[in-house]
Amino acid sequence: MEQHHASSIQLATFAGGCFWCMVKPFDQLPGILKVVSGYSGGHTENPTYAEIKSQMTGHYEVVQITFDSTLFSYAQLLELFWPQIDPTDAEGQFQDRGPSYRAAIFYHSEEQREQAEASKAVIAASGRFNKPIVTEILPAKTFYPAEEYHQDYYKKSPDHYREDRLLSGRDQFIEQHWNSKSNS
Repeated sequence: MEQHHASSIQLATFAGGCFWCMVKPFDQLPGILKVVSGYSGGHTENPTYAEIKSQMTGHYEVVQITFDSTLFSYAQLLELFWPQIDPTDAEGQFQDRGPSYRAAIFYHSEEQREQAEASKAVIAASGRFNKPIVTEILPAKTFYPAEEYHQDYYKKSPDHYREDRLLSGRDQFIEQHWNSKSNS
């Protein structure tokens, strides 16, 4: 097993709509130690999926990523995050509508906030979108892991995951807005 220095282990928390679709892009990359689906940013403690779906708790569906910053930087995570979302949609992501499905970056340090703001400015200046970039950059709040059946959903239920992702419109949006122009 790889050795990691405690000082290089960091958290990143991203909301990008349905958390099922936000795990796979980050999972199994060098330096990514763990990707956990969960909830953050709301006003109730220990929310359940049913409560989140009610859109009454204020929580976002998020993924919290534990990473070794010496192997995979926060800047690299941001570069991977943006092309997973529609940064111009303030009402949700793709077929998933409502406050819990909004996109956001939750920063865990001032350095992360600065990097997130800078990356957002690059996206805004890129000319890639003809609408404002509305993805919020917010201070990290308490993270609540989602129920076990949501963890690694793309591995546990690959057929349903693929069908849900296809129907969501996410991949079509990514192809049209992110893959049609160089974003490397």
